Amino acid sequence: MEKKTIDTRNKLDEGLLFIISRFKEKIKKTSPHKHEDYYELIFLSEGEGFHWIETEKYMVSPPEFYFLKPGQLHYWQFTSIPRGFVIIFKSEFFDNLKETDTINLYRQLTDRFRIPVPANYNPVTLLNELLTEYSTGSIYSTHVIHGYLKAIFAKMLQLAEIQSQESNVPISTFERFQDLLVKECPRIHKVNDFAGLLNTTPQNINAICRKHSGKSASELITSQLLLEAKRYILHTENTISEIAFTLSFNDPSNFVKFFKKHENLTPVRFREKYFQ
Repeated sequence: MEKKTIDTRNKLDEGLLFIISRFKEKIKKTSPHKHEDYYELIFLSEGEGFHWIETEKYMVSPPEFYFLKPGQLHYWQFTSIPRGFVIIFKSEFFDNLKETDTINLYRQLTDRFRIPVPANYNPVTLLNELLTEYSTGSIYSTHVIHGYLKAIFAKMLQLAEIQSQESNVPISTFERFQDLLVKECPRIHKVNDFAGLLNTTPQNINAICRKHSGKSASELITSQLLLEAKRYILHTENTISEIAFTLSFNDPSNFVKFFKKHENLTPVRFREKYFQ
C-alpha cells in the first residue's frame, strides 16, 4: 500500500517575502498540509464550513481572523463560497533591529489560531488599502505596508484580549449547547438528546436558543446537520447512502428528502453544482 505523506506547500515565489491577495472564491476539495517558513494571516468576511488547525476543528463563523505559523498543519472544508483576504509573509520581511515592536506583535499572535471580529469593527477597508498599496507599488509602499501590518497585528491582539476576558465569564447553557452542536452533531440531532446532555428540558433549551439567536434549538440543529452534510457531499467521494448513514439517518431516502427540503436541491445535484 502506498504511504500517504502530508504536503508541505510554498505559496511564495523565490525571493518574495510578502504577498496579499483576495481569498479564492471557490469551493474545492482540500487535504491536510503544512506551509514552509512563512506565516499566513487570513481574514474571512463570508463563508461557511470548517477549518482544522492541528487537532482543533473550528466552525467557520465570519467575520474572523486566522493566524498560522510556519509548519502548522491545517485544511479547510468550505460549504459555501468564501470571501476575504490572505496575507503571507516571512520573518525576514521585518528588520530585526528597527522593527522589534512589529515583530513582537505578530509573535504574540502565534498561539491565537482564531480571533472573532465583533460587529463594531470592520477591517475590510484597511485590507483593501493594503492590497491596493501592494498591487500598485511606489517608493514608499514598503513603509506603508509595514505600517498597515503593525496596525492589523495590534488590533488582532486587542480583539484577542477582549475575547480572553469574555472567556472568563461562566459558560452559559447556550454556549454549552453550541459546543455540543459542533462535537456531537451528526451523531445526535434531536432536541431531547441535547437537553439530556445539558441536564435540562427541551422547552428550556428552545427558550434559551430563541433568546440568544432568534431560532429554536431544532432550527440550530438543522443548520448544523446541513453543514455537516455539505461537508461530506463536497469533500468526500462517499455515496449519498454512505453519507446518510454517517449522518445517523436510518434510510438514505429520508436524508435526501431532508436535504432537498432545506436546500431545494438533492445531494447529488448539490455536489454537481460545484464539481461538474
